[in-house]
Amino acid sequence: MLFSSVVFLFYFLPVVLVLYYSLRFSLLLKNIVLLFASLFFYAWGEPWFVLLMLGSIFFNYLFALFVDKYRENKRTARFILIVMCVFNLGLLYVFKYLTFTLRIINENTQAHIAIPNIVLPIGISFFTFHAISYVIDVYRRHGKVQKNFFYVALYISFFPQLVAGPIIRYNTISEQMHHRRETWQKFSVGCCRFITGLGKKVLLSNSMAIVADRIFSMGAEGHIPASLAWLGAAAYTLQIYFDFSGYSCMAIGLALMFGFKFEENFNYPYISKTITEFWRRWHISLGSWFRDYVYFPMGGSRVKNKDKMIRNLLVVWLLTGIWHGAEWTFVVWGLINFACIAVEKVFNLDKMNRFNRLRHVYAMLVVLIGWVIFRSHNLVEAGNYLGNMFGLNHNGFWSDYTYMFAKEYGVFFLLGIIFSTPIAKRINKLVVDGAPFSKSLEFTYPLGILFLFLLCVCYLVKGTYNPFIYFNF
Repeated sequence: MLFSSVVFLFYFLPVVLVLYYSLRFSLLLKNIVLLFASLFFYAWGEPWFVLLMLGSIFFNYLFALFVDKYRENKRTARFILIVMCVFNLGLLYVFKYLTFTLRIINENTQAHIAIPNIVLPIGISFFTFHAISYVIDVYRRHGKVQKNFFYVALYISFFPQLVAGPIIRYNTISEQMHHRRETWQKFSVGCCRFITGLGKKVLLSNSMAIVADRIFSMGAEGHIPASLAWLGAAAYTLQIYFDFSGYSCMAIGLALMFGFKFEENFNYPYISKTITEFWRRWHISLGSWFRDYVYFPMGGSRVKNKDKMIRNLLVVWLLTGIWHGAEWTFVVWGLINFACIAVEKVFNLDKMNRFNRLRHVYAMLVVLIGWVIFRSHNLVEAGNYLGNMFGLNHNGFWSDYTYMFAKEYGVFFLLGIIFSTPIAKRINKLVVDGAPFSKSLEFTYPLGILFLFLLCVCYLVKGTYNPFIYFNF
């Protein structure tokens, strides 16, 4: 079920909110409503995947209990952790990477292994990472073990963050599951955050998707002029940002409606001056997950030998690329990020305060090229598209399609650029802090949010492009 769908907006969410707030006298009953609502939410597309998720939750619940019980015996506790990792990563491998592995074997050997048609469960990467972090945090004493299966199930399956994050740590939400308070302020802020995210997705991301999909499909068929290729790359760059940051906004807003507070997942990544800074601002919860559970345990950047630091970075970014998908394009995309971050760390470019404009151009160029590879179906298609961008295919520069797309979607490009920077946030702060505007804002802001919601509904009814990109991961 999509957040940006009529079914969710006008059926599922209102019913859950009514049930939830009608049981305000009992926190346990409210949590029960949230758990069953979350299971129903996940079962909406493929019901049997709920059994897979519940099985994953149950085994990780047991792993955490055993780790806590045998923690003093380090050898036994570590063995349990290894079994836990093998179980979770094995589950992820079978559903996400097995067919890719078999395809590689068939392409590089004389084998003719039949490739099964395995359907990828939505959000499996996210709920698997939630489970792994929970067990490891229990082992590290970063949180108490939860002996009630119900609360572990609620933590992992909570529908706002279930299928596309952000990746929430158990120790940040455990207290809220037991002692949170709902307030009108939380609810109203949550509604505004949700509608803002909905606007990002429906108005900006979906509009950019039309441009990106059309141009990339033209590029896959053959050569396209350089201006058109750059326009398509820019459209996808805006599409993926507003798609995923929009989803994160909606998730944070929904959580607030039910009294939960999630950490931010995006912080204007497109203003970054280095790739290192970009990844501090983009998908923050994933970056911190790999930092805390892979990079730091290997020694991080504190190792005295720079070769080992580069090795640690290579492992992290190879895994980050693979996490995003079972295709060579994701591996190459991860390696490009690794190469840039390694150079920045070795030469301390991330701490340099000079040439900021030039560094910003460099960062955005790397990001743009990276997104082209990320978006492409294979490396051949990616190479052909990049060749079109840089005029390596004798493809010319101008196209009437460039003018047509720029004319038809120019407003969306402009709004996308503006809202991907803190400009709008600063203007909003200026208006709020300004005494002459504060009273009028009390009336105009809710009307603006209502108008935005109605506009989004009109676009949804129209039936524009709607799926979230990160549902694939």
